[in-house]
Amino acid sequence: MASGNSEPMLLADTSAVVTGAGGGVGKGIAVALATHGAHVIVAARRAENGEPAAEEIRAAGGNAQFVRCDVASRDDIFAAVAAAIDATGRLDCLVHNALGDVGPPSPVQEIPEHIWQNMHTTALRASFDCAQAAYPHLRETQGSCIFLSSSAGVEGSAHLPLYGAVKAAQRGFAKSLALEWGGEGIRVNLINPVAFTPAMERAYTANPALEQALADTTPLGRVGDPASDIGPAAVFLASEMSRYITGQTITVDGGAFMGL
Repeated sequence: MASGNSEPMLLADTSAVVTGAGGGVGKGIAVALATHGAHVIVAARRAENGEPAAEEIRAAGGNAQFVRCDVASRDDIFAAVAAAIDATGRLDCLVHNALGDVGPPSPVQEIPEHIWQNMHTTALRASFDCAQAAYPHLRETQGSCIFLSSSAGVEGSAHLPLYGAVKAAQRGFAKSLALEWGGEGIRVNLINPVAFTPAMERAYTANPALEQALADTTPLGRVGDPASDIGPAAVFLASEMSRYITGQTITVDGGAFMGL
């Protein structure tokens, strides 16, 4: 997959796993990584969106394969990493993006217990499983681990309090990994994205005024695109361009949150 210019691709001859890559931000990141030369494992829970995402990358000239991966399953996470090793003999980057249903905005006393279990499992425990699965391979390549988080993990959320909690815990875990793994050359960073996704499209349909409201509160005046706005941040963090950056949170939201 060509990068659109004559310069060498930033991720040529590398291998990456992206969880939740069947759509939305995860797919955008997978597309961007492949555009810059990475062989991408499209790790997604459903074949009906994961395989088309991988095929779209291949059709554009990139290297990608779909692997069914429910991040609630530790075995699935290890299998996705193993698929990267089987395909390329290496792992240079793991991106954990997948997140289960966060439920509707609710005060904490009205949130069902299964929503907590779902978010804890897919955001926090899966981060731990991803770290354990990726570590020995990232150590060999002095690679990069990227977690998709949220500004809600920094400033909290009055409407999604458990989401804010697990994202804050995920951020703390990533910073701890950066401290632990830094001596071995592994970088660990987070991206806080805001981008147009199928979930956001549904929200726009339910509330037509939301799109303009979001644009009005964003200094750059628009909601980001998963591939062309969020994806490049992941490419940067996966590449040697960020070789001296670890333990950091990059907020990619058009300037809506400036609290870091």
